[in-house]
Amino acid sequence: MRQKRHAAPGRLLGILLAGLAAQPARAEYGMNLVRGATDLSHRVFDLHMISLWVCVAIGVVVFGAMFYSLFAFRKSRGAVAANFHENTTVEVVWTIIPFIILIAMAIPATKTLIALEDTSDSGLTIKVTGYQWRWQYEYLGEDVSFFSNLAQSSRDAMNGDPAGVEHYLLDVDNPVVVPVNTKVRFVITSNDVIHSWWVPALGWKQDAVPGFINDGWTSIPQPGVYRGQCAELCGKDHGFMPVVIEAKTQADYETWLTAKKAEVEAAKSGADRDWTMDELMERGKTVYGTYCVACHQANGQGIPPAFPALAGGVITTGPVEGHIDRVLHGKAGTAMQAFALQLNDVDLAAVITYERNAFGNDKGDLVQPKQIKALR
Repeated sequence: MRQKRHAAPGRLLGILLAGLAAQPARAEYGMNLVRGATDLSHRVFDLHMISLWVCVAIGVVVFGAMFYSLFAFRKSRGAVAANFHENTTVEVVWTIIPFIILIAMAIPATKTLIALEDTSDSGLTIKVTGYQWRWQYEYLGEDVSFFSNLAQSSRDAMNGDPAGVEHYLLDVDNPVVVPVNTKVRFVITSNDVIHSWWVPALGWKQDAVPGFINDGWTSIPQPGVYRGQCAELCGKDHGFMPVVIEAKTQADYETWLTAKKAEVEAAKSGADRDWTMDELMERGKTVYGTYCVACHQANGQGIPPAFPALAGGVITTGPVEGHIDRVLHGKAGTAMQAFALQLNDVDLAAVITYERNAFGNDKGDLVQPKQIKALR
């Protein structure tokens, strides 16, 4: 019987060790900061680890002394408490040692904070604007601007099998692209509520506040894809506005930039031709699925009263002029945003046409991009 009693703890210890060893993803379960991909993020990580181990050492000394005193000088062993009021030597020691530790930690921390705030001499400036629930990126001086939305694959998997989608809720349709080994400055603000632009691999995050400009910078040494997300609770779809940065070589970045500029020009020229109903309906369905479905739902039934139904709705079945005005300028005091600055003429015409002819509305109205362009 005695052997069995001794064997039980051994078996429990073996099971525990086996369980720990059988967790291949345990290292990915990040309870710590990530080291990141930039020199700046490495400095932040190193500061964090130094501070952590200093705190651990202090904790071991303090709690070790406390528990030793409780055990070695307990009353049952006849210990008698000393009766004194002060000890100048001890007080000097426990004042000087923490002072030295704090100064030793403050010097590298101050240098890193100064480096974090130094956005001068940047080779590229990107303006980041938060919207509910997407990001807009403007490459200042390059005439390139686009919105970055949650990837359609993640949207489709919300009612299916998220496990089958790589980077579920962390992928976008348009990543922000930067060249490697280039100091990139981000100026960050918001169009509606407070958001927070966060990519862990960069080693920092910055709030996007309406009416204010915050900034930060990075220089990524290696090509790669780095993912983050909004880190400030910003409404219903807060969890569905990821951030994706793609770092490319200078040559690949130039190729991407040229293609992006061509897209902008193509969108402008598309507003000058007449589109067929089928073309607008096809494009409008895509635009609706990206910008409208979160509030008005895939079936157009909405979530009343906050998000009214479009199926048989007053606006979608009423005068087309009112529908265009509502989409362009939104409605103050409600969740309905103004999309005049978010969508180009073709996308606006397409989504309005789609809404007036989908969900059983069947109005037969066709809105041309020329009409939208004339009303801007």
